[in-house]
Amino acid sequence: MPREPDTIALSEHELREIAGYAADCARRVLPIFEQSVPADTRPRDAVEAAYAFAGGGRRTGALRQCGFAAFKAAREAASPAAVEAARAASHAAGAAYLHPLASAHQVKHILGAAAHAARAEELAAGEDPSVAAETLEWARRHAPAAVTAVLGRLPAAPAGGGRVGEFIRRLDAALRA
Repeated sequence: MPREPDTIALSEHELREIAGYAADCARRVLPIFEQSVPADTRPRDAVEAAYAFAGGGRRTGALRQCGFAAFKAAREAASPAAVEAARAASHAAGAAYLHPLASAHQVKHILGAAAHAARAEELAAGEDPSVAAETLEWARRHAPAAVTAVLGRLPAAPAGGGRVGEFIRRLDAALRA
C-alpha cells in the first residue's frame, strides 16, 4: 500500500505570496501569447485571477476554471513560445492550489510559472539560452520570502520534464542556495 506523503506547514499568507509571485512571472510573457493570439484573453484572465487571490480574494471555482482555460489556450496556440506563455499563466492560477504535502511535485506548482515563462522567452528569442538564464535570474531575484521558505520544507524538484523541468530544477537550486 503506497504511503501518503507527509504534510508541511503552509499558511494562507504564504500561499497568497506564492500565487502573486507566479502571476508576476507569467505576466512578463503575456505579450508573447497576445502577439500570437490577440483576441484570446484566457491567459491574461488567469494571471488576473491569480493576482486577485494573492490580493486577498477567495480560492473559487472561477479561479480554477481560469487556470484550466489558460491551459486550453496553450493547447490551441500555434507558436511554441505562445504555448509556453499560456502554460505560465495556467500555472500562475494553479499556484493558489498548492497542497501542503512534502512532495517534490509541489515544487512544480511553486516554480512552474517561472519555468514556463523562461521557456517562452527562450523560444521567442530563437532558442537563445542566455534569454532563459536572464528570466530565471529575474525570477530568483524577485522570489518573495514565502517562496524560499516553502521550498525549504519540500524535497528538491523532481527529475524529468524536459527543458521546463530543467528550468524548475535550476531555479529551485538557486533559491535554496
